[in-house]
Amino acid sequence: MKLILTQEVGGLGAAGDIVEVRDGYGRNFLIPRGFAIRWTKGGERTVDSIKAARATREVRDLDHAKEIKAKLEATPVSLPVRAGDGGRLFGAVTVGDIAGAIAEAGAQVDKRKIILGNPIKSLGSHQVTVRVHDDLEAVVSLNVVAG
Repeated sequence: MKLILTQEVGGLGAAGDIVEVRDGYGRNFLIPRGFAIRWTKGGERTVDSIKAARATREVRDLDHAKEIKAKLEATPVSLPVRAGDGGRLFGAVTVGDIAGAIAEAGAQVDKRKIILGNPIKSLGSHQVTVRVHDDLEAVVSLNVVAG
């Protein structure tokens, strides 16, 4: 089955790519979740618009990515959350929360570019990886405080 990806799918491709997948994977997983649409001959215009939108969101080049990485690593990010006794959180810190805290610190990051190894469920200092570019990752120091 030929599909046009509308979002980045790990191990498969980026938005705007035309991929060939098994019928069940496309029909039962990718299309219902909005990760892909069926490929048609008229879909070339859709591919062009998806790639144009992706190009405006992507980092311009590697030099710009290095500037963003330096800014992210130099800025400590503080995230106030609700916590109980002993420093345990009510729930876990999400990538959306982290993206919002980074935005308040002065840098815009897409939440889909934030990589969490393990869920953050305690107060204190944590290391979070942000994929700035395909070849470049920044390590952000995140300080989770009771608020």
